[in-house]
Amino acid sequence: MAERPRFMRTGQAMATATLVSRVTGFVRVLTLVAALGLGTRLLDAYTVANVTPNSIYELVMGGALASVIVPLLIRTAADENTDDELFAQRLLSLIVYALAVVVIVTIIAAPLLMDLYASGFTPEQRRTAIVFTRFFLPQILFYGVSAALAAILNARDRFVSPMWAPVANNLVVITTALVFVVIGGTGRLETLTQAQTLLLSIGTSAGVAVQMLVLIVAGRRAGFRVRLRADPRGIGIRRIGVMAGWTVLSVIAAQAVFVVITDLASQAGPGAVSVYSNAYTLFQLPYAVIAVTIITGVLPMMSRSAAGRDFPRVTADLSRSLRLSSTVLVPVAAGLVVLGPQLATVLFAHGNASPEAARLTGSVLAAYGLALVPFAGYQIMLRVFYAFGDTRTPALISTGVSAVTIATCLVAARLTPGPDLVIAIAGCTALAYATGLVVTAAVLRRRIGLLDGHRLLDAHARMLVAATVAGLTAAVTVRSLQSAVGTAWTGSAVTVLLAAAAGAGLYALGARGLRIAEFGELTAMIRTGRA
Repeated sequence: MAERPRFMRTGQAMATATLVSRVTGFVRVLTLVAALGLGTRLLDAYTVANVTPNSIYELVMGGALASVIVPLLIRTAADENTDDELFAQRLLSLIVYALAVVVIVTIIAAPLLMDLYASGFTPEQRRTAIVFTRFFLPQILFYGVSAALAAILNARDRFVSPMWAPVANNLVVITTALVFVVIGGTGRLETLTQAQTLLLSIGTSAGVAVQMLVLIVAGRRAGFRVRLRADPRGIGIRRIGVMAGWTVLSVIAAQAVFVVITDLASQAGPGAVSVYSNAYTLFQLPYAVIAVTIITGVLPMMSRSAAGRDFPRVTADLSRSLRLSSTVLVPVAAGLVVLGPQLATVLFAHGNASPEAARLTGSVLAAYGLALVPFAGYQIMLRVFYAFGDTRTPALISTGVSAVTIATCLVAARLTPGPDLVIAIAGCTALAYATGLVVTAAVLRRRIGLLDGHRLLDAHARMLVAATVAGLTAAVTVRSLQSAVGTAWTGSAVTVLLAAAAGAGLYALGARGLRIAEFGELTAMIRTGRA
């Protein structure tokens, strides 16, 4: 019984760290938009350059770390016949050596990467993006070391430090953006000086380096010495490669989607890349806060049920996860659809940001509102396969979803010219996630039998009715207020507050009136702090 209070304290600390990390991450996005200007060629160049190391890291190692290396470290730590510190040092050494080679190669190939990711850039924009990219590419190594250290800490039951580390990264980048404004940065590519370029380049990579240093310090406190071994063999490199194979397939498919969407957005007009990127970041926020939290709590129970081949229990856990997450995400999705433009104006129309770009971001966000519930359901269902130790099926399904996304986006590019293309891309993504949800449900039904379909349909139908009434009320509130308070920042803020309050209040009343049991369960969980 003594373990439960300790676990609850750790869970609360993890939740606090996650919340602070998400909040500072979003403040980072807002600060960069205010400094570099939403809808500008400068922010587009910075955005593409900054996501390039992330995408390359995910392609060469991120998927393997998430699906194979982390469980391998934990199993090694539990094996009394293995020197887990020597194993971890060799693994870390292998990661450092491999990623150092990747960094060198990609720095040389930076012009080719820019042509791949953003063929629509102007010559000046391309030159600036290449400079940024070459400064940012060492982040590949920093990300790899950080992920390995986080896994080592988790294997030693140190869960909180890895969740605080990104906060340090966010604070460094926020400071960099503020200094950029103080020294006269305008957000215009034509007026960008060499000193300002160096500030943005070094400051952004320094954030990831500081994140890595935080984890190095945390590792030392946990008793792990960071020491590179000249010979990293002896950790089962071939076995790791075989185990990670299916995950790598899905990562490659996801990176193909990223390349196609980024390149299409770069051709849609100035600022379209950053508009799309910021809308996608905001779309991911409710999923990360709501669905991921629920998944984290339910997945261990689901894994135990799967290990015991208790299919009815797996179905019950899956059904509960879907219903609880949708209880919040359905009204949030309605809010994004109705309030997308006003919300984007409040969040992004600051500093050097363009009001027109903020409104376009809102339209993309509204389109993404249609994707929120299918995306969350699709991701939750995929976790069932992982609970059974099956990486092949979700890899094949996610590859198919990526193919649908690419195909529909290419068709949209031919039918939708100009900046509206980024709205169409969001719509295509929603269609792909809905397809993934249907296919995953069909495959799961064959794997574990019934999916509690009647209960799921009944609950979602009630949620949809309550959210529709709430959304219509919010839409009427928006239309009524716009003529009185306007569409600028102040008017949009007033509109968002009043319309969101009206919609949320009506949804709560509707949930109680329609007897949505999950709404009562969720509110009880929030009051007691237990899942």
